[in-house]
Amino acid sequence: MKEFLLSAAICLAVVSISAQENQSDRESQPAMKQLEFMVGEWKGTGWMMGRDGNRHHFDQTEKVEYKLDNTVILVEGLGKTDGVVTHNALAIISYNKAVQNYSFHSYLSSGLENTFTGEMKEGAFTWYMNENMRYVLRINEDGQWDEKGEMNRGGQWFQFMEMKLDRVD
Repeated sequence: MKEFLLSAAICLAVVSISAQENQSDRESQPAMKQLEFMVGEWKGTGWMMGRDGNRHHFDQTEKVEYKLDNTVILVEGLGKTDGVVTHNALAIISYNKAVQNYSFHSYLSSGLENTFTGEMKEGAFTWYMNENMRYVLRINEDGQWDEKGEMNRGGQWFQFMEMKLDRVD
């Protein structure tokens, strides 16, 4: 009988621990819901300022989906110029409860990777490559993905990139 009770207690403990490990992060889900506007498949065009001072145009797609019970967002971006891939990236966005902002983990096909800080501010998701470079993403009045890259020079922000994408899903 003692062996049965011991076995039952061990099984109950294992089941209890497993159940706790499989619970979703209910604290992060509301913060991640603020980024719901990004979720979907998007396609459009953009431009980036080149070193020559001219705008260089590209075609862009973004596939954005929730993963892990809406606790992270997976972003797959593909940019092409004249049919040639010029940008191939993957990002994972999660909520950092300790500092109350978003972590933006970026991976490029070139092997580069980094983690950046993001925040929701004035209805837009802004992520910062550093204190002098940011990307601001919002849905504009036409329902488009409207993303701008900006650089800070002398306390003033200057735009160096823009993408306008339409939802295709």
